[in-house]
Amino acid sequence: MQTIRKILVPIDFSEHSARALDTAIGFAKTFGAEIELVHSYEVTPIVTLYGVGYPETLHADLRKAAIERVSSWLEKVHSEGVAARQHVVGSPPVEAITEIADEVGADLIVMGTRGNRGLKHVMLGSVAERTIRFAKCPVLTVKDGSED
Repeated sequence: MQTIRKILVPIDFSEHSARALDTAIGFAKTFGAEIELVHSYEVTPIVTLYGVGYPETLHADLRKAAIERVSSWLEKVHSEGVAARQHVVGSPPVEAITEIADEVGADLIVMGTRGNRGLKHVMLGSVAERTIRFAKCPVLTVKDGSED
């Protein structure tokens, strides 16, 4: 059986992420593992007739806000007696998740899934699906619990 020492949890501040984090905390307590929280705040440039750009302060402001929000989730993990660190990056979610999982040597990724169906799924794709495809470690997806 594989030893679980590091659990990576991607968060987007949704209820889906909260359920995944609760699941990861349970695993961390059971296996004595640490949790690595990761949040991606990818900035999509605005395309105008005059070129591509966004206000200079936007990236810094988004990063600062993301760090503050992730910190509150980190505090929750610590309050449960589990060691944890946070990673806030400005790259696409799947890229951020898989790169940080590799960097920290994650043994398991625990992430929420929204369960999009039909055209919405086709148009948006699934971060969870692509993470499963590209991650080098096992990925556990946690459903949101609704009866869609």
